[in-house]
Amino acid sequence: MIKNVLDHSLQFDNLSPMTQKARTMKSLAFIHRNDTRFAIGDFYPALSVFSYHELGNTTSPFLLLDHLGPGQLEPQSNKKGVNEHPHRGFETVTFVFAGELAHKDSTGQGGIIQPGDVQWMTAAAGIQHIEQFSPEFRQQGGKFEMVQLWVNLPAKDKMSAPRYQSLSNSEIPKCILDHQAGYIRVVAGQYRTTQGIAKTFTPMNIFDIHLKKNQQITLPAEEGTTTLIYLRKGKAMFAADEDHLEEQALAVMSSLGSDVEITAIEDCDLLFLSAQPLNEPINGHGPFVMNTYDEILEAYDDIKTGKFGHYSN
Repeated sequence: MIKNVLDHSLQFDNLSPMTQKARTMKSLAFIHRNDTRFAIGDFYPALSVFSYHELGNTTSPFLLLDHLGPGQLEPQSNKKGVNEHPHRGFETVTFVFAGELAHKDSTGQGGIIQPGDVQWMTAAAGIQHIEQFSPEFRQQGGKFEMVQLWVNLPAKDKMSAPRYQSLSNSEIPKCILDHQAGYIRVVAGQYRTTQGIAKTFTPMNIFDIHLKKNQQITLPAEEGTTTLIYLRKGKAMFAADEDHLEEQALAVMSSLGSDVEITAIEDCDLLFLSAQPLNEPINGHGPFVMNTYDEILEAYDDIKTGKFGHYSN
C-alpha cells in the first residue's frame, strides 16, 4: 500500500506544473441562477440567489443568500423594511454596500449598519429582530444594495446563546492585491497572513472581493470544502473552464481539489464562501432552521409562550 502511494506521488511529481495545477485546482461543478425579483417587506428588488430549499446540503453550511437591490429609495419615503420577526438555529450575515440599515434585536443589541459594514447576528436558541432603512436614509433617500447570508449552526450549537457582532468597514482587514489588481476584505477566515475578525462556530472563509478587469487571483479552499462564488457585478471565468460566470449568478465549485483560480473578464465584485459541510440533516420552516421537524414545532411553541423575547423601543 505504501509503495503504491509513493509510486503515485512520484508520477504526480513528474507532471508539468501546469498539469499538476489542473489536477489539483477546484473545478466548476455548476452555475446556479435565479432571475425572479420579489419583495422582502419593503426591500425591493430582492433576489434569492440560492437557498437550502433548492440545493439542500450541496451548499452546507451556507443556507441561503439574498441580494437586496441595487435599488433607489425616494427621499422622505414611508418604506421602512422588515418588521419584528424571529430566527432560530443559524446565523445571519448582512453586508451593506449602499444605503443604511438600522437593526435592533431582543437582546438589546443593534445599531446603524453603513456602507462597507457587516452585521453578524447569531440567532442560535432564538432572537427577535427588526431590519429597516435608517431614519436618516429614509429622509434623504438614495441608492441601496445589501446582501444577507444565512450560515447554519452545528446541531450541538443550535440552542446556544444568541450573539451579535458589529463589524465596521474600518475594522475589517483589507488586503490590497499585487499589481493593483484589486482588494480582498477578509470578513472571516484567513487570506495569506491576514485573519478575519468575525467569530465563527466552524472554520470558514468569507471574503468580499473587488478584482479588476483582466486580473487573476487564486483563493484558498481546502479539499472537501463547500466553495461558492457569488458575482454581484461583472463577468469572470475559472481556470481550465470555458463557462463564464455572469453577473448575479452563483458558482458552485467541486469539493475535489484545493483553491480556486478566478480571472476577471470585466471589473468584478464578488463574495467568496468556503467551509467544511456540516453533513447533518436540515429541517427548516420559515425563520427556523433546525435538524428535526419536532425542533421546528418546539420553536413555534416557544414563540407562542414568549420564550424568544421581544423587541422594544
